[in-house]
Amino acid sequence: MPKIDTSRHRRVVEEQLADPKFQSEYEQAVAQIAQVDEVMETLDRLRIEAGCSKADLARRIGKDPAAIRRLFTAEVNPELRTIAALAAVLDAEIRIVRHTEDKSPRASAAAR
Repeated sequence: MPKIDTSRHRRVVEEQLADPKFQSEYEQAVAQIAQVDEVMETLDRLRIEAGCSKADLARRIGKDPAAIRRLFTAEVNPELRTIAALAAVLDAEIRIVRHTEDKSPRASAAAR
C-alpha cells in the first residue's frame, strides 16, 4: 500500500490549533478517540486471553464477523450496546469512573 503524504493536513491542523475554540474541540476529540481505543484494546486483550477468535466472538453476540473485525481495527465507531455485549461474553463489565485530582484508591472509590 503506498504511503500517503499527510504533511499538508498536519500543516492545516497546526494552523487551526491557533484558534482556542478549535484547539479545545480538537483536544476533546483526541481524548474521546483515546478512550474508545483503550476500551477496544482491553476487549481485544481479554478476547486473546480467552482464546476466542473475532469470528467466534461475533457469533456469540449474533453479529457479522466482518463487523466485529472492523470494530477491532478502528474502522468504525462502536456502539455502547455492542461493547457491552462483547464485555459480557468475555466475562467483563464496563465501568465509568469520575476523573479526580487525587488519584489515590480512596479518592477513586469515593468518586464511584
